[in-house]
Amino acid sequence: MSLFKNFFPKKRTGWRTVATVSIASLLGLGAFIAYEAHVVSYLSDDPQACVNCHVMTPVYNSWMHSSHREWASCNDCHVPHDNIFNQYYFKAKDGLYHATIFTLRAEPEVIFMREESEEVVQNNCIRCHVQQVTQANYTDWIESHKSDRLDRTCWSCHRTVPHGKLHGLSTVKYNIAPLPTNQTQVVIPDWLKKEINESKSSSK
Repeated sequence: MSLFKNFFPKKRTGWRTVATVSIASLLGLGAFIAYEAHVVSYLSDDPQACVNCHVMTPVYNSWMHSSHREWASCNDCHVPHDNIFNQYYFKAKDGLYHATIFTLRAEPEVIFMREESEEVVQNNCIRCHVQQVTQANYTDWIESHKSDRLDRTCWSCHRTVPHGKLHGLSTVKYNIAPLPTNQTQVVIPDWLKKEINESKSSSK
């Protein structure tokens, strides 16, 4: 019995109780923050993960109305694709930076890419559009696609791709939260249903 008493003392010292409560509180707080921040969603390629931060809603909505929506998600452009380890490392590092800025409410009015993010996006532009960038016949077809086309960023000319002309939080003050992109059901308002039914009955 004395052996068990050594392992399970009746009275714990004060610092052990404080340490246990502190660690449990930190773990609980961390789990709550992870749940509220939808941390697991950032492991996916779903563009909706980006609008967990409300300030990204204008950026998301402009992408939704662009031709890129059919071919590229946020990760296709903004995350490196050289290897999976670098992909998730960059994603985590960039995500923590964004989360810190947004939590401190220090986001700028107009959001611009940092230098390393610009490099990633430029590489992804070339990765998808390598024919337009490297084929010789494009040189004569488009005057600006001369030998210097790899010496500048793609968006130095293609400024509105894929996020449109308007940039900044105040330009879309009452921007609504986006709908999921994977919905196939068409939402038809009641007044339009009525018009459709009337036109069908009149055409008979």
